[in-house]
Amino acid sequence: MDWSVTLLLYGALIGVFLVGGALIGTTIGIVGILGVTLVSGTRLWPTFGDIIWNTATSFTLVAIPLFVLMGEIILRSGLARRFYGGIADLLAGLPGALAHTNIIGCAAFSALAGSTVATALTVGTVAVPEMRRRGYSDELTLGSLTGGGCLGILIPPSIPMIVYASITQTSVLAVFMAGVLPGLLLAAMFLLYIAVRVWLQPGLAPRDGGGEPQRSRLAGLRESLPVGALIVAVIGCMYFGVVTPTEAAALGCLLALLLGLAYRDLTVVQLLLALRNTVVTSCVVMFITIFAQFLSFAVVTSGASSGLSGALASAGIGPFAFFCLIILIYGVIGMFIDGLSIMLLTVPVLFPVFQVMGYDPIWMGVVLIMLIELGALTPPMGLNLFAIQSISNAPMGVIGRSSMPYALIILACCMLLYAAPQIALALPQMMR
Repeated sequence: MDWSVTLLLYGALIGVFLVGGALIGTTIGIVGILGVTLVSGTRLWPTFGDIIWNTATSFTLVAIPLFVLMGEIILRSGLARRFYGGIADLLAGLPGALAHTNIIGCAAFSALAGSTVATALTVGTVAVPEMRRRGYSDELTLGSLTGGGCLGILIPPSIPMIVYASITQTSVLAVFMAGVLPGLLLAAMFLLYIAVRVWLQPGLAPRDGGGEPQRSRLAGLRESLPVGALIVAVIGCMYFGVVTPTEAAALGCLLALLLGLAYRDLTVVQLLLALRNTVVTSCVVMFITIFAQFLSFAVVTSGASSGLSGALASAGIGPFAFFCLIILIYGVIGMFIDGLSIMLLTVPVLFPVFQVMGYDPIWMGVVLIMLIELGALTPPMGLNLFAIQSISNAPMGVIGRSSMPYALIILACCMLLYAAPQIALALPQMMR
């Protein structure tokens, strides 16, 4: 069977199963098994057992439940609430201070949670009622939360980054470090947008002030310092080679547990709830990841990925034109499928093409993460939109409009990364 027909068949089967209501993990697993069977019958079926074993015992993927647990402990112990309050105190007096706090809080929590939705929900649960009480416009509040939540998978640790590195056999640590500067850059662009927006439309936010700013800032520093030290410890130990990403996740869990016990906010019930949520999240991720390896095996066995690479190379499509095409493809797919599933569906097919185009695999991982972030802001599937609606009860139209500028900023940042790839590659190169 020709590779193009095979690729179309895989796409059609995935579409039929998803429209029929099948789960994404089940869908890609069935399509992968059918694809291998069409090419070689049942001769290669024993390989599926090897795939399950190798994926389930991967040292790289062990980091996922550990990072999830770290984020859960921080959420359940009240550390996230304390950190948000501390940043708000430090920024007291600035126009739109709490909107800036949302972005900084999301950027910080993203270094602990590794999930877009978890980041948006954690900060949003604290921010929405407080900002409404102080008279902030919902447009400013909701947009800063949906946009800021996107930082959750760009600044390490990041579950999609771990999965990308596992699929492409790329260094997890290098991909992690490559996401730091683009994540900080994107956060700075968000902050700049908020500052300009509040300056042009002062009615969107009150001017916070009064009280005792010196004591407030000292209190804010005291509340935000523990979580800040935890972030520096986890990322710093990875950067200097003291620990591997998996060991850094274990270190982060231990430090988060000690902080929760030190503040006496982490009860046994909350710890058990954190463990339960970690098991559920990790099982879902591993279920999808294992079945995605089935599909990847089918794509390689059928020759679809190599055929697509050769076709694009012979067609004479330049790297920039293909880059724009990738943005379009991920923008459309992101409207209907969640980010992790997009990564698992597309990377096995497109990664050989990225290599033909001369893209650095570490740099490309960061770009794909940013495009997945874009999908979190685009309806009808935009998970961040639904997450913020669940805690704000705001109309989806208002949330969508307030999120649009942040989506455009993400696109602009992608183009900036293409023009200056060293933004992503500088830290990994320095680390070596």
